Amino acid sequence: MDVNALADGVLAGERSAISRAITLVESSRADHRTAARELLEKLAPHAGRAIRVGISGVPGVGKSTFIEALGTYLVDEGHRVGVLAVDPSSIRTGGSVLGDKTRMADLATRADAYIRPSPSAGTLGGVARATVQAMTVLEAAGFDVVLVETVGVGQSEITVAGMVDTFLFLTLARTGDQLQGIKKGILEIADVITVNKADGSREQEAEATAKDLAGALRLVYAGTNAWVPPVLTCSALEHRGIDVVWSRVIRHREFLGKQGLSDKRAQQQLDFMWALVRDELDHRLRTDADVAAVRAELRDDVLAGRLPAVAAADRILQAYDS
Repeated sequence: MDVNALADGVLAGERSAISRAITLVESSRADHRTAARELLEKLAPHAGRAIRVGISGVPGVGKSTFIEALGTYLVDEGHRVGVLAVDPSSIRTGGSVLGDKTRMADLATRADAYIRPSPSAGTLGGVARATVQAMTVLEAAGFDVVLVETVGVGQSEITVAGMVDTFLFLTLARTGDQLQGIKKGILEIADVITVNKADGSREQEAEATAKDLAGALRLVYAGTNAWVPPVLTCSALEHRGIDVVWSRVIRHREFLGKQGLSDKRAQQQLDFMWALVRDELDHRLRTDADVAAVRAELRDDVLAGRLPAVAAADRILQAYDS
């Protein structure tokens, strides 16, 4: 693989080069991981200037419809938009549907938009290890807005919030998320909250939900000087309120300021460093020859009840340490 030629293609904005580069950083092959590091070193000086927005929400909230509406609005405003849509991988087969381009048909045809569905590959919160590196590829290719869609389950919101500038949480009218979301901590990490599907007969319910959420958040942030997440309503289906949502994203960046944004990204890089260390240790453990030699025996012993899981784990670590 000619890494220099691939880097030049990405910097020139060639879509085929962008796709190959992201495939490379997603790969788990040892030679690909080495090439990916070399590629990212060449691209890193040209990245870091995009607006990074994470988007999550409750099931059925319409994340894909919202991202398409937001993406087309931004393209019409003169932006170049990259979308990283992480699909959940099947626990049983390891496969993913990867249907985001189908759900974002209009945005997918725009010359200034690029949509990349990626399997979560079972990583924590459904966010692939390579998502941050894929962001670097898109930014180096000249995309000035990067939208990261999470699968919206478990810890994925926290994971995505740790890699973007602004975290946008979508919810629905009267779903009970006003208090449950705060209990789970999701609303506490959100920077902008939007009640989607505020159209037709549901518009008044959406407004009431937004009012309830805003009141709950005022209690959460009472007595602090922190950014208080605005609670908005929109209709992604009818493309209403999308401009207001984006204006609040920009306002949040202004609140952070240049130094605040720089500090936030620096902390994210530190956290990402440790994430890469954990990922590499996991990779080495799974591919270690000594571990492979005892894996089948330990599996059978645990399944048959002859060996406790704790003892089996110790045996695996002993094999790796040897």
